Amino acid sequence: MARIGRSPGMERRIAWVCQWLDPSLPVKEQAALNLRDTTVTYLSKLPQKDAIAKLIGLVQTNGETLLAQISRTARLPPGQRAMRMGSNVLPVYSHPAVRPLYDDPALKRVVETSLAPAARAARDGGVRLSMHPGQYTVLATEKDHTRTAAVADIEYHTDVMRHLGQAGGWHPNGAHINVHAGGRAAGIEAFRSGLSLLSEDARNLLTVENEETAYGLDDLLPLADSLPIVLDLHHHWVVTGEYLEPEDPRIARVIESWRGVRPIMHISAPKPDLIPGQDPEVLPDRAALIAAGISARDLRAHSARLWNRPHAAWAARHLAWGDIEVEAKEKNLASAAFAEVCFPVVAA
Repeated sequence: MARIGRSPGMERRIAWVCQWLDPSLPVKEQAALNLRDTTVTYLSKLPQKDAIAKLIGLVQTNGETLLAQISRTARLPPGQRAMRMGSNVLPVYSHPAVRPLYDDPALKRVVETSLAPAARAARDGGVRLSMHPGQYTVLATEKDHTRTAAVADIEYHTDVMRHLGQAGGWHPNGAHINVHAGGRAAGIEAFRSGLSLLSEDARNLLTVENEETAYGLDDLLPLADSLPIVLDLHHHWVVTGEYLEPEDPRIARVIESWRGVRPIMHISAPKPDLIPGQDPEVLPDRAALIAAGISARDLRAHSARLWNRPHAAWAARHLAWGDIEVEAKEKNLASAAFAEVCFPVVAA
């Protein structure tokens, strides 16, 4: 497969997503490389002082872990200094039963002190940061309680970005909080309505991504005047079978939506074992896969890596206009392998 070079002076980055994998380590040590969490159910069984103590310990640990993740990323080649953080930096922060606990003075101090080193590491290392709230954080909804919960969760993610020095102004350092739009029945105007409920910092960090089940790329383009569009190339392919090229006029509108900030997009690949004998040298054909009995649900599932060479070359062409988050089961290993294709080492 032809390798794609990098033009001098152009910022092009490939991001790893959420979990850091190191197969050289035992399972327990590898787990320690990633953020820890708890549940509302567990905390609710504890006396308040014990629940706060539990959260203090988790926040301290997560601050150290996030610092380590960002520091690892900062040591990568420039083309790989981007990452999507897990959402559980501050465990169950946005849940109404837990949120008051974070107002405890001791816990507030720990939040501030624990995340400050990670903030410095991101700034000094030039690491682009993102977050992606879960699938139930949707603004386009006909249910008031769902919208209220979504606003609270987006504001929580904004608080994390604020502690990391990534809030204030329009997507500072390329930082963003990415969501899916929500329920189809509610419509795009419901999303706009939900957007108006957010704080200014949250609105200036929020992005919205096309998906396979409700809002495709064409559905979201009317929102380009309100917030940046994150193009998910795989989601678009699952719905349409189309391999969008960088010259597509819709991509120009996506770029405009970022208002001068370098856009970011998502890429993943269908699994290589959907049907026997899938050729890694031939682009996956959606129509042929559907005709072979593969469901849309199966097409949506992410592979371990970008295993198909012409598919990876197609994705790499999009680095001409934006950074890429690799959504694959093997996380940083998959993004590093893709980066080796896109950014070859040039011998001295």
